[in-house]
Amino acid sequence: MTAAAVVPAPPVDDADVPRFLHELGVPGIVDVHVHFLPERVLRKVWAYFDEGARNYGTGWPVHYRTPEPERVETLRELGVRAYAPLTYPHKPGMARWLTEWVTGFAERTPAAVPTATLYPEPDVVDYLSAAVAAGARAVKVHVQVGAFDPRDPLLRPAWGLLAEAGVPAVVHCGDGPLPGAYTGLDVFAEVLAGHPRLRVVLAHSGMPDYLGALDLVHRYPDVHLDTTMVGPAFSQRMAPLPDDWPARLADVADRVVFGSDFPNIPYPYAEQVAAVAAWSAADDRLGAGFARAVLHDNPAALLGV
Repeated sequence: MTAAAVVPAPPVDDADVPRFLHELGVPGIVDVHVHFLPERVLRKVWAYFDEGARNYGTGWPVHYRTPEPERVETLRELGVRAYAPLTYPHKPGMARWLTEWVTGFAERTPAAVPTATLYPEPDVVDYLSAAVAAGARAVKVHVQVGAFDPRDPLLRPAWGLLAEAGVPAVVHCGDGPLPGAYTGLDVFAEVLAGHPRLRVVLAHSGMPDYLGALDLVHRYPDVHLDTTMVGPAFSQRMAPLPDDWPARLADVADRVVFGSDFPNIPYPYAEQVAAVAAWSAADDRLGAGFARAVLHDNPAALLGV
């Protein structure tokens, strides 16, 4: 029997995810890419997705549009044992208070790990160093929404701080779902060239430039890919994966980590888990071991949980 043959049947819906995890033999999912935001900020984010047809050229119905306590409970019921709640600013002056807010969220939410965010501004090192000292496990960097240049001189000491501390940055720097003023993996590659020890998670596996993202993983030993929105049918219509994606993952299997984009995804969470299961079963070098690594072991090691 090949390794791929022992991958459990993928979950058919959210209620089936715990069965899949049990059969796979993992204690739960560790998700490096979920979003919890202050209520008034989240309402604006959802309003943007409500205009998905105009903003993205396709409808984007937020699947988990529920109150915060219910969203926390939904993750627990899915079998998510730990997650990184990510926030992101779109203008100066937001990153400090978003970091303070999400620190408080993590303090009152057992499964959430402390995180931070940043923006190119004079006090970025002050609030980022305070967050790292307080135990931040990840930092969200959203180049597209923030519309800032990650090569900005104001950010150089921040990148150096994170590289020295070993705190991973979850960076949305790809051109999907829409290109921004400073998106593109070639732009962020310049940051990595200046800070080769920086631990980075390329959000959405660099969508749509998946091969460019893989190139950065091969070039830099601390660069990872997250699975966020990679593989489900919705994303395949927008930014299809290479046909040989599972085979390409075999060479970087220890640097692929699970992410979902919960709650803002336009489909059930189970579809992202099923995508990982499908890749695992598609190549004999992957199999159940790869699924366990992506869903639990790799992200648990990255976040230190």
